[in-house]
Amino acid sequence: MFDETAAGVFTIAVTPFLPDGAVDWGSVDSMVDFYISKGATGLTILGMMGEAGKLTAEESVAMVERVVARSSVPIIVGVSAAGFAAMKTLASAAMNAGAAGVMIAPPANLRTDDQIVAYYRNVAGVLGPVPFVLQDFPLVTNVIMSPSVILKIIEDCPTCIMLKHEDWPGLEKISALRAASDGGARRISVLCGNGGLYLLEEMLRGADGAMTGFAYPEMMSQVIEAHKTNEALARDIFDAYMPMIRYEAQPGMGLAIRKYTLAQRGAIAYETVRKPGEVLSEIARGEIDILAARQAVKLKEIAF
Repeated sequence: MFDETAAGVFTIAVTPFLPDGAVDWGSVDSMVDFYISKGATGLTILGMMGEAGKLTAEESVAMVERVVARSSVPIIVGVSAAGFAAMKTLASAAMNAGAAGVMIAPPANLRTDDQIVAYYRNVAGVLGPVPFVLQDFPLVTNVIMSPSVILKIIEDCPTCIMLKHEDWPGLEKISALRAASDGGARRISVLCGNGGLYLLEEMLRGADGAMTGFAYPEMMSQVIEAHKTNEALARDIFDAYMPMIRYEAQPGMGLAIRKYTLAQRGAIAYETVRKPGEVLSEIARGEIDILAARQAVKLKEIAF
C-alpha cells in the first residue's frame, strides 16, 4: 500500500531512448528490473529527470502502462502540468493502469503562501481520492515553500501523503517538519532528492528515504539500511560514492552523465538524451569511467 508510511528508495527513473530518439521499450523493461534488483522499493516515472516534457501524451500513457506491467513495486507518476485538465487526464490514465499515486510540482507563477496553498487545495479537489506527492524543488520551480506552508497543505489535503524534499539547503526544513509531526501535526512520508547529495544527513534529520535518480541506486538502499544501526558504516558507504554523486550533480549535464552510467551498467541500451539535450564529450566519459573504477575499489575496502 502507498500511504504516509512509505519509506526506502523510490528511484527516479529515466526514460530510455533509441539513438534516433524513439522510446526504447526494451530498455524500459531492463531498467525496471535493474532498479528493483538494486534495492528500489518504488519507482517514480515521468519526473523532471525522466524527460517528461519531451514525451507526447500518448508516449506518457504508454510509458506508465509498460512500467506498471513490468514492476513489482509501487509506481508514482509525475503529472505536473500547466492546466488541471491535462493533469487530471494523465493522473486518471496512470491510476487506471495501476499506478500507486502521482507527483505534482507547483507552477512557477505561484508567488505567495496563500497562492501555493490554494493551488494544492485545487489539486486535491481535481484529483479526488488519488494520493499525491508534493514536490518541493525550488531550485527548478522558483516556488519557495516554507515548513508552515507545507504543513498547511498537509492539513488541508488529506490525499497529500508524501513530500519529495528537494530544497537546497533544506536540512532545517526536515527538522522543522518532523518537530511539527512530533507535536501533533499529521505525519507524512518525506523522501529526499538532489541526487543523494545530502542523503545521510537527511536520514539523520528524520527523512524516510530517497526519491532520486542517482545511477547507483544501491547506494541509497545501503546507506538507508546502514544508518539504522551503524552510522559509521553508513558514512563509509556514502563517502565511497561521493565523488560520483558530486560529478553527476553538474547542472545541465546530470541527466547525460546518469544515462551514460546506466548504459555502462547494462540498465539501458543507449545513453541517448532526447533532443534538446546535452551530449557528453569523450573527455567527460573518460572522467566518469575513472570515478567508477575508483569507486569500485573503495567499496571493496568496506566491511558491509
